[in-house]
Amino acid sequence: MTARADATAVPRTRRGVHPARVPIAVSSALLLAAMVLAMAIGPVGEPIGAVVGTVLSHIPLIGYHTSTSPTDQAIVWDLRLPRVVLAGLVGAMLSAGGASYQGVFRNSLADPYLLGAAAGAGLGATIAIVAGGRGSLVLPAAAFAGAVVAVTMTYVVAAAGGGQSAGYAIVVAGIAVTGIFTAVQTYLQQQNVEEIRQIYNWLLGSFSNAEWSDVRLVLPYLVVSAAVLLAHRRILDVLRVGADEAGALGIHPERTRLLIVGAATLGTAAAVSVSGLIGFVGVIVPHAVRLLAGASYRVVLPVAMLCGAAFMVLADLLARTVQSPSELPIGVVTAAIGGPFFLLVLRSRRTRQGVL
Repeated sequence: MTARADATAVPRTRRGVHPARVPIAVSSALLLAAMVLAMAIGPVGEPIGAVVGTVLSHIPLIGYHTSTSPTDQAIVWDLRLPRVVLAGLVGAMLSAGGASYQGVFRNSLADPYLLGAAAGAGLGATIAIVAGGRGSLVLPAAAFAGAVVAVTMTYVVAAAGGGQSAGYAIVVAGIAVTGIFTAVQTYLQQQNVEEIRQIYNWLLGSFSNAEWSDVRLVLPYLVVSAAVLLAHRRILDVLRVGADEAGALGIHPERTRLLIVGAATLGTAAAVSVSGLIGFVGVIVPHAVRLLAGASYRVVLPVAMLCGAAFMVLADLLARTVQSPSELPIGVVTAAIGGPFFLLVLRSRRTRQGVL
């Protein structure tokens, strides 16, 4: 291993304890606390004991019996827990996708929508709504298909232009495809004014209609995507150093980039198909994790997934409580948090560089 590639390794403590265990343990505890809090708070408040007891009583083989009333159990298990689980899965996937894109493209400000996934999902959802397909399966399927088509077009355009499958050419192609899909979506909105409110409600993101069926719908895609990304977290460290170092270690840079981007895009498409377009999560969570836990993807990727899940659960909690009984779009909440964070990051960078 070269000196530069070896520099990406995560050091161990003197007793051999991997330093990733501490941030993973802390972020796991944060996620657990966020989930319990989100299940306890609502129009009908639930005691923490009732929440924990209800969840334990539904886990097979434990045999735990709770004294919580059937009504309260239904509130926790059937109404709040699906929403919390879905929000956590979406937050974890957007954070993992953002972190992976940032490693592949060597840009800490890249987000999981870079290659047109957001525009494709938005167009797919718009077509479904305009056509009257608002069912629990039709709308997510249309959004998922739109995201996949958009990213596929990005790769085709980049290849036709003689560019590499990753890097400058594919980013430019993603911008072009995003512009095309956004233009078509805007035209459809203009021609179907009566549907604009429903379209914007989806575009701004929400978990208000979350059900266990939504969790089952996206879980296989998210599991496959997360497994591929986590399996390549060491390689992301090498790619972060440079393609030459990756080649010296026997890694095919372009093929590996394609696999990682494909997995991240698959997970992102599945996530936005059930949540709508939720911005900033894939940028601010990985960046915050790097500031606190270091730059190695062996730490950043799993911790970003846990923190992203916790962040989304808490953001959804704010979305449904800050203006109760009505709800804010969760995209508004993440933008209100992510925008100032983004500006602070840019300012701190410019200050360190002596620009300000």
